[in-house]
Amino acid sequence: MDATTPGPLAPEVLDRDDLKRALAEHDFAAAFSLIKKWGGLSQNRIASACQLTPGKVSTIISGQQQVTSFDVICRIADGLRIPGRMVGVADRPWERQPDAPDPPTPPAARSTDDAPWRPTATVHLAADLTRSDLVMDRRMATRALAGAALSGAALLDSLEGWLQPALAAEPSRHGGRIGRQEVEELAATARAFRAWDHRFGGGLRRKAVVGQLNEVAGHLEEHQAPAVERGLFRVMAYLGGTAATMAWDSGLQKQAQSYYLLALRAAHAGGDAAFGVNVLAGMARQMLYQERPQDALELVHLAHKGAKKAAVPRVRAMLHTREAWSYAAMGRAAAFRRATDEATEALAEADSGEDPYWITYFDEAELTGVTGGRLLDMARSDPHQHAEAAADSISDALTTRGAEAGRSHALDMIGLAECHFLMGDMTSAVDQTHRAVDAAARTQSSRVRTQLGQLYPYTVGRSPSRTVGEARARIREVLSS
Repeated sequence: MDATTPGPLAPEVLDRDDLKRALAEHDFAAAFSLIKKWGGLSQNRIASACQLTPGKVSTIISGQQQVTSFDVICRIADGLRIPGRMVGVADRPWERQPDAPDPPTPPAARSTDDAPWRPTATVHLAADLTRSDLVMDRRMATRALAGAALSGAALLDSLEGWLQPALAAEPSRHGGRIGRQEVEELAATARAFRAWDHRFGGGLRRKAVVGQLNEVAGHLEEHQAPAVERGLFRVMAYLGGTAATMAWDSGLQKQAQSYYLLALRAAHAGGDAAFGVNVLAGMARQMLYQERPQDALELVHLAHKGAKKAAVPRVRAMLHTREAWSYAAMGRAAAFRRATDEATEALAEADSGEDPYWITYFDEAELTGVTGGRLLDMARSDPHQHAEAAADSISDALTTRGAEAGRSHALDMIGLAECHFLMGDMTSAVDQTHRAVDAAARTQSSRVRTQLGQLYPYTVGRSPSRTVGEARARIREVLSS
């Protein structure tokens, strides 16, 4: 134990079944109470050991606050010398060499804010995050669903390292076991997972992605050759971005943001600024779905500032649509049109030969669909001004990309049905609702179901007709399945 820790818990305390259960379920209210009772540690000593305030420990014990932060869980494990497996995180450094003293914290890590952006810190984050995710049971998943993603200054301050040059990795002391061929194979797997998610959505294969991410973290812990290490960090970034999208589609908002943060740090360590822009755009979209357009706009500006010339025209076009989306959510129609025009101009310059695979989905159909969706956002406040234009854009997107687009196709179908409701065309609205329900039933995306739920109020109290009632019943059936 280090100087700030009062001493390890006795082995017989850690062997108690009630404490094991509490730790495995991340029920730290029960765990701290048991540690106080059987371990002889006061509340203040627990706080000191875990680098928490006594007030924080008090709110945890009283049940007023749950521990969901991976950083706090790791501090509890390290401070009380609880093996990582007991709290669902990777083995802690002191477990790997139990007889060796803990290495002192480097001065730079104590005195600056760049520690989380060090390559080694990114690897440790990946190992802890994936290990915890893979052992998460249903009760812990329910708590994760309730967790809120960071926003505002707390989020933006954690991303400042994105603007700084990547820090050099620590010198390799041992040769890694893999070469460039294996890295290329891992990259191909990451590409396949991304394509599957883009088409179908949902979290059916999320654990497979997390497992692959955990394996990449394991390879990086072995200190590979520089070129292999850069390649592995890029694969980690791609997998992290896909894991974030899948977690989001499963309703795990806080988990999704954790994977976005991991993907951004990995892209930074791998020197892939363009994919970092893509990650920030994904984080902005998450903020927009949580109705925080100002935070989204700040993330877009951060992406523009950090990308410089790294982003190809297609990536810049996608980023402009996130900016337009933010303005639409704020009701700034003129700024929305300006940003949309900039997206159109950037896309016209795109050369598919130079585009990375992860942005090839963003074509004219995607731009049209996104534009239609944002016009729909504004139509909810001013249907006479924007509903018809939204319907035209979404119809064009549906014609161009078709049902094989999966999740995007379903979202377009739902959006078009809402446009017809806003225009007062009940016949077309009901017909389109049936098509939207069919499309939604073919996906596992919680995002699609959330959007479908927004159609339900349009079918209530509008008309006593049998056809509207049938549409309402079908929506209810899918949402309850």
